[in-house]
Amino acid sequence: MAEKKKFLLRIDENIYASLEKWAADDLRSINAQIEFLLKDLLIKNNRLKNISADSSVESEAKKNNPG
Repeated sequence: MAEKKKFLLRIDENIYASLEKWAADDLRSINAQIEFLLKDLLIKNNRLKNISADSSVESEAKKNNPG
């Protein structure tokens, strides 16, 4: 697995609280939730290159939105 880039993110406390709740609901860390959401948007907007067809984001999306 490639090493992940580290960076500081300044974020509104209300947005953070909402992400924290959402992450807990999905049994993810806040970091994993943010990465999941960003990756999902990048895929949907054809901005992410070199990702496998069976990515965790696509699998998760299919699980949450069947049919």
